[in-house]
Amino acid sequence: MPRVDVMDLENAKVGEIDLADAVFGAEVNEHLIYEAVRQYRASERSGTASTKVRGSVAGSGKKLWKQKGTGRARMGSVRSPLWRHGGTVHGPQPRDYSYELPRKMAAGALRSALSAKLRDGELTVVREFQFADHKTKNVKAALNKFDARKVLFVEAGENRNLELGARNLQGVTVLASRFVTVYHLLDAQRVLLSEQAAQKLATGLDPKRAKTPKPQAGEQA
Repeated sequence: MPRVDVMDLENAKVGEIDLADAVFGAEVNEHLIYEAVRQYRASERSGTASTKVRGSVAGSGKKLWKQKGTGRARMGSVRSPLWRHGGTVHGPQPRDYSYELPRKMAAGALRSALSAKLRDGELTVVREFQFADHKTKNVKAALNKFDARKVLFVEAGENRNLELGARNLQGVTVLASRFVTVYHLLDAQRVLLSEQAAQKLATGLDPKRAKTPKPQAGEQA
């Protein structure tokens, strides 16, 4: 079970915490991490590319000349894909690229990403993100203590002062623990995890604590 230091916003040690070995000390599965990042990026695609088929472009539907007797190739419409300004054949159409990963795969990828960040020394547990107000200068002063450009704050719940104070800082992201993704973890140079958020992640991602389905009526427990 990894035992890590708990820091304050001055980057000074104020205690220690035992992190769940199954979540923060798991074997890093690079394939699961790849699949999770691939799924996230696919879900972020807008899928708005669109081309016009022959029925969508402007132009008359009148037959240009009679079918036979002219010596020319037969042609039925100026909107034919064979003509300039005609419709497009098999072009891209609006679509949804998003898909869902199996629950166990998503949880396994998160465990691998958290373990990799802790192993590489890029994850820091902070006692709490307590700011007097929502001014940006307070959050920036705290970030200067940790010496990182791209930072991910992970809070257990809503922290209004932190969210408002960090929203104008470039390279800073604030997420609640339930919204943390593998992509955000890997994208950050430093992950600042509140002590309460670390406990929530340990509880939610620990496979030994997974809830077993309740027996239905008429079934034996």
